[in-house]
Amino acid sequence: MTSAARLAVDIGGTFTDCVLEHGTRRWSRKVLTTSAAPEAGVLDAIDTILAEAGVDPADLAIVIHGTTLATNAIIERKGANTALIVTEGFRDSIEMAYENRFEQYDIFMDKPPPLVPRDLRLGVPERIGARGQVIAPLDEAAVTALAPLLRKAGIGSVAIGFLHSYANPAHERRAGELLAAAMPGLAITLSSEVCPEMREYERWSTACANAYVQPLMDGYLARLEDGLRGRGCRCPVFLMTSAGGLTTVDIARRFPVRLVESGPAGGAILAARIAGQCGYDRVLSFDMGGTTAKICLIDDGEPQFTRTFEVARQYRFMKGSGLPIRTPVVEMVEIGAGGGSIATVDPLSRIQVGPESAGSEPGPACYGRGGEKATVTDADLLLGRILPDRFAGGTIALDLAASRRAVAASVGAPLGIDETAAALAVSEVVEENMANAARVHAVERGKELAGRTLIAFGGAAPLHAARLAGKLDIDTVLVPTAAGVGSAVGFLMAPVAFEVVRSRYMRLDAGFDPAAIDALRAEMRAEAEAVVRRGAPDAELVETWTADMRYRGQGHDVVVTLPQGPVEAAELSRRFEAQYEAQFGRTIPGLEAEIMSWTLRLAAAGAPADPCPPVAEERPAAPSGRTRLADPLTGDFAEVPVYRRADLVLGDTVAGPALLAEDETTTLVASGFTAKINGLGHIVLTRRAT
Repeated sequence: MTSAARLAVDIGGTFTDCVLEHGTRRWSRKVLTTSAAPEAGVLDAIDTILAEAGVDPADLAIVIHGTTLATNAIIERKGANTALIVTEGFRDSIEMAYENRFEQYDIFMDKPPPLVPRDLRLGVPERIGARGQVIAPLDEAAVTALAPLLRKAGIGSVAIGFLHSYANPAHERRAGELLAAAMPGLAITLSSEVCPEMREYERWSTACANAYVQPLMDGYLARLEDGLRGRGCRCPVFLMTSAGGLTTVDIARRFPVRLVESGPAGGAILAARIAGQCGYDRVLSFDMGGTTAKICLIDDGEPQFTRTFEVARQYRFMKGSGLPIRTPVVEMVEIGAGGGSIATVDPLSRIQVGPESAGSEPGPACYGRGGEKATVTDADLLLGRILPDRFAGGTIALDLAASRRAVAASVGAPLGIDETAAALAVSEVVEENMANAARVHAVERGKELAGRTLIAFGGAAPLHAARLAGKLDIDTVLVPTAAGVGSAVGFLMAPVAFEVVRSRYMRLDAGFDPAAIDALRAEMRAEAEAVVRRGAPDAELVETWTADMRYRGQGHDVVVTLPQGPVEAAELSRRFEAQYEAQFGRTIPGLEAEIMSWTLRLAAAGAPADPCPPVAEERPAAPSGRTRLADPLTGDFAEVPVYRRADLVLGDTVAGPALLAEDETTTLVASGFTAKINGLGHIVLTRRAT
């Protein structure tokens, strides 16, 4: 066996997905996530899939890992006991936040509590000006005097955030040195390293989040590496970042906040690659797993990126109700709509689905692990969309009677309807929630959904994709091969990459300094290249530059793509106005633009993707059986054909309604759709003209 085997592992809230590629063959495995000790589930999945493929751990060439552990630790408040050291007089900035109300008319509105309580937010005398000048020196004695207080409080991690440290990090670095000397072993996060940007609230919130999860992630990654090494694995291990690139374990252990959306980012990479191969210019990526659904817009083969993200939202994923994290991330909308999302009836007799999830412990009622609450998976099982004997490759036996009891008790009885009607209602609500989230996401970015291609993956997405497409006026749905473990497959397509951000304010009408910009960009390029070369020492590098720009006096920025070479004020102004008009439909005459921040994404160039070859002949496929399936419009059950995905070959067609079953998921070919296996083996659903 040659060392060409590549392994990817994605930890989700409900399932841990594992994909192994060796040559032209691919193996996949889906197991329940072991929340108490995530590395145990990961290592067990790796052992199983390597044994199935006959691959020795020593033959692995690379291991790529994505995880939701950092996000879950913040949501569940299970991170380290953390302190925040700030400029004296500013310890409440992290709690004052934006000084606005995200839910204007709710008098009982709950703001997201800071990760660091007030008594552990400590101020020290120092002051740096906005241009980096030292206004007041750092009181080193005051910093050293904090050590006994931190020991007494049992602090395991500290975030240091001083005013304007993005312009001059000297005080933060010195404070970190003093605390490291006084308290060896203390985890220390500097805001100037994690988020070297202006606006102290977002910078300090990001630093606190990094410090809060750093000991947890550091320990987890150390145990995972030990487990792999103990099995004889000697290959490099990379972590998937939220921006869709790969980074080294040592960077991930220092900056775990960069991993908050690593799993969903892998899915976006998969969808972007498929869009390029199949010639789809406008795509809606739809990733629905066990806990959440993620929706991402992809235009011209590239997902959009942002540096603003929220975790632990208090109000059903309402913008502004969570903790802001400022780090490079693939831009998407995420809602609590997964297979494990719990369905309830509120006092106004409205069905609510999510964001609470049954997860893997105990899981949906049909798992037979003690769960009693109705979930989307229970509803799908009752409607005949899931084959009980094929779920997770037959490794999890589903209990239909338990689903019937749960749906009847949680939804049917409160509304006075039978369990079939209740299951249909749950399915309709979750699909409308996802459709509405997609509409809002598109409108906020000035995009259209009609006419796009929907690329659906994740364990639950193929079950709901056709119905979602109908709601969004989308005629084409693509379900990729290995869709149930799509994010892990995307990991194997991701490049080694790193992002660097710098705040450097500059006006275009006065004080524009091209030489200063060139010097800044050279410094950023050197920093990014030093990281990327650790994982790709000989690869050709691709750099992508953007700037956050706005009209003078505005409070929000737009992201403008920059050329790689030298930039001039006139070109920056032209690009800014073009982007502003595309997003908001107009420009504002008479106002000058200004630049707030600069961003570089440096990535190792990958091999070009093979285009999708045409299919010479189409033919009706032969079913392997039949099953009872409920019509989503009438609720009536009918016998429909079932096809094994593994038996379908290029050019096979299936007219809906029908089910295409595979080990990790099932694709529902709804009435009015026709499925075809394209030249790359993907399922393409096309809505028939009516």
